[in-house]
Amino acid sequence: MNNTYSLVIHGGAGTLVKGLMTTALETKYKKALQAALDAGTKVLENRGTALDAVEAAVVMLEDSPLFNAGKGAVFTHTGTHEMDAAIMDGKNLEAGGVSLITGIKNPISFSRDIMENSDHVFLAGEGAMQFAEKQGYVLEDPSYFYDEVRYQQWQNIKDSDTFELDHSVKKDGKFGTVGAVALDVHGNIAAATSTGGMTNKKWGRVGDSPMIGAGTYANNKTCAVSCTGSGEFFIRGVVAYDVSCLMEYKGLSLEEAAKEVIQNRIRKIGGDGGLIAVDAKGNMTMPFNTEGMYRAFKKSTGETEVAIYK
Repeated sequence: MNNTYSLVIHGGAGTLVKGLMTTALETKYKKALQAALDAGTKVLENRGTALDAVEAAVVMLEDSPLFNAGKGAVFTHTGTHEMDAAIMDGKNLEAGGVSLITGIKNPISFSRDIMENSDHVFLAGEGAMQFAEKQGYVLEDPSYFYDEVRYQQWQNIKDSDTFELDHSVKKDGKFGTVGAVALDVHGNIAAATSTGGMTNKKWGRVGDSPMIGAGTYANNKTCAVSCTGSGEFFIRGVVAYDVSCLMEYKGLSLEEAAKEVIQNRIRKIGGDGGLIAVDAKGNMTMPFNTEGMYRAFKKSTGETEVAIYK
């Protein structure tokens, strides 16, 4: 055991075009990112686990209406909120994922319950809701998830076949997934990701966030990764696991592997977005191929940053 720890968080890639971002709004986002960073760092400073740290950080982001996860989840085609999340422990490759759930305040905590209490990795929809009930979850009223900005976003396109990832330049709505990756003083790493999906999404669409290996992955031997962006492409590129594979089989460094995947591979098939990653030595990286990515990090060295644009 040593005293080295690292925590990296993100609140979505692709940002509001600079002209649409007001100073007041930018301050709000940075404050929310800082609060999540503080919550996760506190766990690590107290020699807690990477798993507890990523959950603590993501819970804070889910509780903020600014991010498309938990409280800030976007509206689906039928006017409901469908949320996805996943968490993974790099120490033993245990993982939990959940998709298409509604009314649960903190999907990330629920995905951890799935990992620890269900004998399964991935639950979805109606069955997942039954398991939540068994675990004693109290469902929030739909009004808890109501956000005027999100509602207007949906109103603008609800009668059309358009869906929006929220980080299209065409509008000033906010978007994205939230996530965290961490290394604790015990030398273990973990990853967590949570999202409210796409505005006006139909047919039970599932993105990359809850899929182990696509949007979320952690393995002490290589890295912990949380992705954000156009989920369809991240699923096809098995992005999170691809970063791990490039490290494990090709011997690339964390930074080289992440850069190769985000700047070359995912781009080749038309995907935009980014990821955050950390390895067991405490190295970290935050590559993205969009105009920006809501992100923040803190290391045991005291080095820290909260940023949005490049």
